[in-house]
Amino acid sequence: MNPNARNIPGYGVDADPKNRPGFPREESPQLRGDARGTPSRQRSDAEVFKHGQPARKMPLVFGTAQPPQGISGMLRRLAYKYPDHWTRHWMMLLLADRVDVAEHKLRRGLPRLAAGAAALLVGGVVMRRLRA
Repeated sequence: MNPNARNIPGYGVDADPKNRPGFPREESPQLRGDARGTPSRQRSDAEVFKHGQPARKMPLVFGTAQPPQGISGMLRRLAYKYPDHWTRHWMMLLLADRVDVAEHKLRRGLPRLAAGAAALLVGGVVMRRLRA
């Protein structure tokens, strides 16, 4: 046996649990300090997608900041009709992400586009009147 074996990370993991440095973290979780118990389940009015397996539960807290909308939301709804082990499911979610970015850029750029079109229209009307 190598005399420096005790310096190897992970050496002695099968030792007595009370002598292991990670042992306190291996205990079951307990409330400490000013904790008030387990949080209640979050309720949401927004549509939240989840996979179809009946054994899989939603976590106590989940994100609802960006509810599905538009074409990307339709693609996500369609993607979640397929099992998550199918490539089609994940490819449709990737496509929905790209479409969501395009929708966001279009919504952001629409006022600028409208202002530019209005400026061109007004400029064209003014030029036509100056020529006449």
